[in-house]
Amino acid sequence: MPLTLDAALRSVAGEHRPHNEDSAGCAPGYAFVADGVGGHAGGDVASWTVAHRLMAALAASGADRFTAEDLRAAVATANADLAERVRADPSLEGMATTFTGVFCAEEAVRVMHIGDSRAYLWRDGEGRRVTRDDSLVQLLVEAGVIDASEAAHHPRRNVILHCLAGDAEDAAHVTVLEVDARPGDRWLMSTDGLTDYVPEERVLALLGTPGGPEAVAEALVGEALDADAWDNVTVVVADVVAAGQAPADGQARLAGAAADDRLPAAAG
Repeated sequence: MPLTLDAALRSVAGEHRPHNEDSAGCAPGYAFVADGVGGHAGGDVASWTVAHRLMAALAASGADRFTAEDLRAAVATANADLAERVRADPSLEGMATTFTGVFCAEEAVRVMHIGDSRAYLWRDGEGRRVTRDDSLVQLLVEAGVIDASEAAHHPRRNVILHCLAGDAEDAAHVTVLEVDARPGDRWLMSTDGLTDYVPEERVLALLGTPGGPEAVAEALVGEALDADAWDNVTVVVADVVAAGQAPADGQARLAGAAADDRLPAAAG
């Protein structure tokens, strides 16, 4: 049975950042977030570039027809464009982005992930994190050096081990998971502007509250802002529905840096 997504996007700079380096995008067949790294070195350009390049590839071929290898190739192409941008403008040296997204197939969802943005699944009254952070503190937790409860406040919690930065090897570190899917599933993709400031138990509780994706996305962002998040906050809440039951417009949508038409388009 073909599946699709009914998604809501929210992305805000927050009270303590001068601009938004996060990007988010969705269409009936997919949804994702990307957290730009680099500040003045172009974190917003990095997330913008990957978002637009990937969405162009998906529009040309259809997300439901992409195999895991196809998705890796699309991300590799977007990642290579980061390197082209740095060659054209050396001031962008050091820019990078995380990426976490879900892509519908016939009876499954493919999850693509690199960095410390996250994907969560809510099903049948229970929620869980699906992705593993590519971060230093995640390694420390797994090695037993620190307790999981310490990770959210660790002074090096923002050190990520893998991201998209234009290096030819980056795509090899992208994780692709296949998760069985059914109508009624709810997915959350979020940047760490949410998960660094709102405890995971609270994130999952809000994800499971009654209401559509728009209301839940609004509540999640509001919770992060109430917690005085010092980072950009970006979420996509996406309900899995049978094909034909998603909103009628079916248009691809963007939020955050990816929706900023002041950023320069990539060449080529």
